[in-house]
Amino acid sequence: MGKGAARRRADTTTGRACPCGSGQAYADCCAPLHGGDAQAPTAEALMRSRFSAFALGNTGYLLRSWHSSTRPAVLELDPGQRWTRLEIVETERGGLLDTAGTVTFHAHYRDAGRPGALTEHSRFVREDGRWVYLDGDQP
Repeated sequence: MGKGAARRRADTTTGRACPCGSGQAYADCCAPLHGGDAQAPTAEALMRSRFSAFALGNTGYLLRSWHSSTRPAVLELDPGQRWTRLEIVETERGGLLDTAGTVTFHAHYRDAGRPGALTEHSRFVREDGRWVYLDGDQP
């Protein structure tokens, strides 16, 4: 990692609120997951960390946290779309002792200066003992 990349990573981990909306600092919330230093304990925690990864443009983490059977070979994010806020609507299962769970959410964004929202009912499962995103339905 070059000096510029290290500086950008430091800028996103010091004192800034986590994009997932937990109310914690990014360094104490999603950063350890993004860096591979921790694993999401629940499906909701994984959902929150994936939203943060979208907000920060971290495609590597998004691909690593995707189930091997549904993961795309390449992921390109729209550079004009800025993810701004996550609302968790409902979670079903997906706890510490579960092997599957769902999270329904509204992800708010701005695209070309206009607000928008994506609603999804996402499915999560454990693969090799860790939570991963399987797929989702958009009503």
